[in-house]
Amino acid sequence: MNEAIVTVDLHGKTTYQAQVTIDALLRRTRAGTYRIRLIHGSHGGTALRDFIRSAYSRHPKVKRLILSPDGGATELVLREYV
Repeated sequence: MNEAIVTVDLHGKTTYQAQVTIDALLRRTRAGTYRIRLIHGSHGGTALRDFIRSAYSRHPKVKRLILSPDGGATELVLREYV
């Protein structure tokens, strides 16, 4: 994965499936990846959003989380832009 921002759509996944996907992304990211954008939606409920916030806010590779203005995506910031 060489992209600066990696985007993954989690629509239709359970929290377990989302966790497996996110953990795999975090393991495979390289130094050039600054953020992982997780599209989870918000109109069908907030279970994925809430799970991501609680599970990854204290992850050792994640510096901070950014919630999109519409609440439908969360970005895991791995490195700050310099």
